[in-house]
Amino acid sequence: MIGPDFLHTTRSAYDSMAVQYAEFVSGQLERDPLDRSMLGVFAELVQDSGAGPVADLGCGPGHVTAHLHALGLTAFGVDVSPEMIGLARQAYPDLRFAEGSMSALDLPDGTLGGILARYSIIHTPPERLPEVFAEFHRVLTPGGHLLLSFQAHDVPSELAEAFDHTVSLAYRWSPDRVTDLLRESGIVEVARLVIAAEQDERRGFPQAHLLARKAADTTRP
Repeated sequence: MIGPDFLHTTRSAYDSMAVQYAEFVSGQLERDPLDRSMLGVFAELVQDSGAGPVADLGCGPGHVTAHLHALGLTAFGVDVSPEMIGLARQAYPDLRFAEGSMSALDLPDGTLGGILARYSIIHTPPERLPEVFAEFHRVLTPGGHLLLSFQAHDVPSELAEAFDHTVSLAYRWSPDRVTDLLRESGIVEVARLVIAAEQDERRGFPQAHLLARKAADTTRP
C-alpha cells in the first residue's frame, strides 16, 4: 500500500507488535463500563437512524468490531496494519475486515450509517487531521454518526500534544479543538465524555469520547 510516511511508520510499528497489542487490549472493554456506555449510545443512535453499516476504523484485532456486531450493528473493520487484519479475521471469521487508511477509504460517498474511530486518530499528524475528518464526512450518510475516542489534554489553545506511545509516536488532542475541526468538516458534536486519568492508571491521561453527527442535509452547518 502506498501512503504518507507516517502511515508506513504506523503500519510497521503495529505489524511488529500485533500479537502483543492484541493480548494487551484483551478484556479491557469488559472491564470499562464508561467506555461501553458510549459504544452503546452510539449503537442505539445508528440503529434508530436505520442509515447503513458501521465502519470500525483502526479496528486492530477486531474485538470492538465484534462488540458492535453483538450490539446489533452491521459492522466491519478497517486497519492500516495487515498483521492486525490477519488476527481479526482469525478471531472473528464471520465478520468483514480490510486493510485501508482512514484518509482514503475504499468506499462510495454517503454509504456509512456510522464510523467508530477508537484511538485511531492518535498517530495522525495534526496537520493531516482535517483531511481525515473530510473523508469521514464524505463516506457518512446524511445524519450518520461518528464516535471518536482519544487521549485528551486540557489546553484549548493547543490542538495536539505529542507523547511517547508504546507502539509509535502519538498525539493527545484538545476535545474543544477537535470539535471545531469536525464542525468545519460538516460534522457537529452531539455529546462528549471525558474520563479522568485517575480512573484508569494504565493509560495515564484523560480519555475523551466525542459523539458527533453529519448534518441531516448535505450542507455544512
